[in-house]
Amino acid sequence: MPVQSPASQADHSAESAAEIAVKYLGLIEYEIALQKQREIHAVVASEQAPNTLLLLEHPSVYTAGKRTQEFERPRNGTPVIDVDRGGRITWHGPGQLVGYPIIRLRNPRELVGFVRIIEGALIKVCDYFGINAVRVDDRSGVWVSDARGDRKIAAIGIRVASGVTMHGFALNVSPDLTPFAEIVPCGIDDASVSSLSIEAERDITIFETIPIVEKYVLEALSMVSL
Repeated sequence: MPVQSPASQADHSAESAAEIAVKYLGLIEYEIALQKQREIHAVVASEQAPNTLLLLEHPSVYTAGKRTQEFERPRNGTPVIDVDRGGRITWHGPGQLVGYPIIRLRNPRELVGFVRIIEGALIKVCDYFGINAVRVDDRSGVWVSDARGDRKIAAIGIRVASGVTMHGFALNVSPDLTPFAEIVPCGIDDASVSSLSIEAERDITIFETIPIVEKYVLEALSMVSL
């Protein structure tokens, strides 16, 4: 199900108390969203626009971070787009809620701290849906870890330029996880992927997830943004 604004299907902007605009873009091609990120990044960096959080979905696509190796690329015909974020290769597609925070950071050198802030927000989202998600040592993102092993439920990849963040997080809400089988997601070959719906053992929609993600991510961003 494509991302929709809780108010309407049209693009919508809202201001939080921390002066962070939220824009709902629906289902949008990755390259179009990337160009929109760059445009917003430029005006946020020049302080001509407020900090902004984009929430959206992408049609099926792989994105390859700067550490992706050639053998990790899939051969199933799905587009692979090279991007300037950190990390390796991952997949985006319908049923996955993607968030791009474009935020002026109080401390741009603390990138790891920023990632931890986002992880904490997404852990709270999982908890809201009754899922005990955690951080895993030496692995970015959000995980479910139990007797069945480690399962990644959200990926995070960030870039900071001119003190402003780009790229962001991808939370598996209810996607078809099959495309992950074509790659080693984020370069981690001893774990699997999961989703809110699988872990909660019920159908969770993008629509019901949006306001929960907005609440906790905005709270987190307000702690580190200018």
